[in-house]
Amino acid sequence: MKKTLQLTPMAAALSGLISLFSLGASATPAPSQEDLRLYDIAEAPQASRLHDDVAKLVSFGTRHTLSETESDTRGIGAARRWIKSEFERISADCGGCLEVVMVGETVSGKRIPEPTEVVNVFAIQRGKTDPNRVVMMSGDIDSRVTDPMNSTSDSPGANDNASGVAGALEAARVLSKYQFNGTIVYAALSGEEQGLYGGDVLINYANKHDWQIQAVLNNDMIGNIAGINGVINNSTVRVFSEGVRIAETKEEAKERYFSGGENDSASRNLARNIKALVDQYMTNLDVMLVYRLDRFGRGGHHLPFNKAGLPAVRVMETNEHYDRQHQDLRTENGTEYGDVIEGVDFDFNAKLTGLNAISLASMAWAPAPPTKVSIKGQVSANTTLSWASADDDTIAGYRVFWRLTTEPEWTHSRYVGDVNEFLLKNMVIDNYLYGVAAVGKNGNSSPVVFPGAAGAYFD
Repeated sequence: MKKTLQLTPMAAALSGLISLFSLGASATPAPSQEDLRLYDIAEAPQASRLHDDVAKLVSFGTRHTLSETESDTRGIGAARRWIKSEFERISADCGGCLEVVMVGETVSGKRIPEPTEVVNVFAIQRGKTDPNRVVMMSGDIDSRVTDPMNSTSDSPGANDNASGVAGALEAARVLSKYQFNGTIVYAALSGEEQGLYGGDVLINYANKHDWQIQAVLNNDMIGNIAGINGVINNSTVRVFSEGVRIAETKEEAKERYFSGGENDSASRNLARNIKALVDQYMTNLDVMLVYRLDRFGRGGHHLPFNKAGLPAVRVMETNEHYDRQHQDLRTENGTEYGDVIEGVDFDFNAKLTGLNAISLASMAWAPAPPTKVSIKGQVSANTTLSWASADDDTIAGYRVFWRLTTEPEWTHSRYVGDVNEFLLKNMVIDNYLYGVAAVGKNGNSSPVVFPGAAGAYFD
């Protein structure tokens, strides 16, 4: 049984406590908060390789979900077979470190009137010590023009979403040079434009194989820097995340209503973790945290994962150009329409691939997020956080976090050592939001976990 660590007035005085927000050092020295390998990973993605991959995907003419599947040169069938061959080539370069999978299901629906096989292609890089824990980067294979049912017209889909698939391939090239504790999955999903079908297909596969999905980074349009509003910016990226879990039960909603957590789902804290990593390990890139599921009234392929109760966010460019999305190829009144390769900035594409790579690597190297995180302190001067003990030799200890209820990101933290309970003396539970993260011996930490079902990563 691990002991409880308390911050007493005497300990505070000895550690140089000067205010509520300067708690001083704990008795156990904190491990380094950085992993030098991540600086190299951030800069490793190459714009030239991303260009070649996007160009190849564009060359298939259309990748519409209902398009040709038998041809070797046109349609979604040719595209997914090429993606599979690329993953296999990457795996060969790392001595077979990737398991490459094609899995599909026959579906029908509003935009799939006839039963059609929706096929995903993904590569699994198995973790060495925690292989069932999965972090994932995804992009979408399929493309479309103005009419979502038009499966024959040319639909290059260069930015939407060859840029995301190319990013997943490039992340695999970069990260396959390393070994990780947890498993990383690089996924190319299908059926997004027709109704987010590929996400459900992958969730079914994950459930069948007992995956414990910790994080999904859905990359949808990560190559455009020129907005419809005239803004050109290659240094910002948006990360969208749900605040309240769409999958919460009525009982969980009632608990959240009285104790908080509207802004602290696992997905929301996953997004905060991505921003913290970018701030530490990357330059000339600012993460804009957007506190909504997706763009106003629109959706993406992270939604099926959220509906399944899994932490998932959308990573995408900040400045969209709507003339280059879901458009027939044409020129009208001097304006060119269509999602062609000329609209993709590959240095930016590489930068956002780097964001994904460091996020995947850090989470796969870090311990799993703490489970059974709870909090108490009602009508008390003190607040106590507790969590389940983990049988994991990679854990150095834990770090507790807090912020004012009006703050968008975690502002204060303290390393508390290898304990499973911590008392914050003279911190009233009503006035702050709290969380806890597991700290690895290698300098990587899990995302912060908010207490209760509202913020849990795993059941």
